Amino acid sequence: MVTKRIKLILAITLLSCCHVKAQSDFELVQLPLPSGAEYTYSQIEPSIAIHPGNPKIMAAGSVLSDYYYSKNGGKKWKSKTLTSTYGVYGDPVLMFDTKGRIYFFHLSSYPETSHLDRIVCQSAAKVCKKFSDGSSPKPNGAKVQDKHWTVVNPQNNEIYMTWTQFDVYASDNPEHISIIVFSKSTDQGVTWSDPVRISKHSGDCMDGDETVEGAVPAVGPNGEIYVTWAGPNGLVMQRSLDGGATWFDEEKPIGAQHGGWDLDIPGIYRANGLPILKCDLSEGPNRGTLYINWCDQLNGESDTDSWIMRSKDGGESWSERIKVNQDTTGKHQFFTWMCIDQSNGYLYFVYYDRRNYSDTQTDVYVSVSRDGGNTFEDVRVSDSPFIPNKKLFFGDYLNIDAVKGIIRPIWPRMDNGKISLWVGILNEVELNKR
Repeated sequence: MVTKRIKLILAITLLSCCHVKAQSDFELVQLPLPSGAEYTYSQIEPSIAIHPGNPKIMAAGSVLSDYYYSKNGGKKWKSKTLTSTYGVYGDPVLMFDTKGRIYFFHLSSYPETSHLDRIVCQSAAKVCKKFSDGSSPKPNGAKVQDKHWTVVNPQNNEIYMTWTQFDVYASDNPEHISIIVFSKSTDQGVTWSDPVRISKHSGDCMDGDETVEGAVPAVGPNGEIYVTWAGPNGLVMQRSLDGGATWFDEEKPIGAQHGGWDLDIPGIYRANGLPILKCDLSEGPNRGTLYINWCDQLNGESDTDSWIMRSKDGGESWSERIKVNQDTTGKHQFFTWMCIDQSNGYLYFVYYDRRNYSDTQTDVYVSVSRDGGNTFEDVRVSDSPFIPNKKLFFGDYLNIDAVKGIIRPIWPRMDNGKISLWVGILNEVELNKR
């Protein structure tokens, strides 16, 4: 009897382990850290971009100055450390323009001025070629420039960039404010327009819920520029119909962000739910639709979820919120990111997910919507869960890109306190067969 009971317990344990640690259905590739670049929080806050004309070519970046590229669809990667006279200090944003030029945007630490006084743009003709030393919009004295995102206008190849300007970072002085600013380049990042303030309502400088942050630009079918961000007034939006020359007199409210954007996730050093904005430029039925994706805690502090809203009239009105993750477990989904495959208008999302566990074990999921956000399919892409360490900074976001049915989510994981960076090799044909 004892022997049978032990066998039964072992069998149940084995089945449980198989459920938790089942091998991923997808090929996963670990990105090689550049030589000499290892430190406690290397390979966090990744960004990935796929060449719009040749999806076998892709590039990625991670904190602080790590650059990666692949010419075979992401199955093999080379890496190097990006350098610039202005310093390379994290928040990487990778992007291709319509001509296939690769851009790496990042924070700076320029020894001749002040720390984080500008956003730097470096570029190269090809992913394997040497990058330029860098350019930037005009600094504003010692004010801190942070959390930038970019988009290219496919009609004229202009680059639009938005970010947060802090009077004094982390200052609790009520006279110090944060604002959202905009700049553009019409010559492939060689020069930039003077930054202009596009947020009427400011925030504080504490880098939290009361700070205006997470400004992400998107381009509409007729060259419209849209920008969304979060802050004291919840989720808000700005719009320009003339290439950034003029904007709304003040930002328009979109909706509430329950619990704010500075979320508390067990086991995570910090976790933001800042919004991501994308516009469908495909020739599909949802062309011109705007989608905003974010995380919040509408369902309670123990149940963070990924959400979207959509607008079909240029941001004049927005749908009710729609939940992306389709679980009913009441567990945390966080660090969401979204992209649109502009060849068909399909939406793809990547996020950390704890639906399978009662502790801080964490998986990575991808969700897809092929009907403009009406329905979603969730797929686990990580091959095993990981357990983060709350004492170690783990970044603020994940990333994903999709071009012509090639989907590449990118994420860090932590094992025994050591961070590694991974890419999932996914394609729409295989996902659609599931």
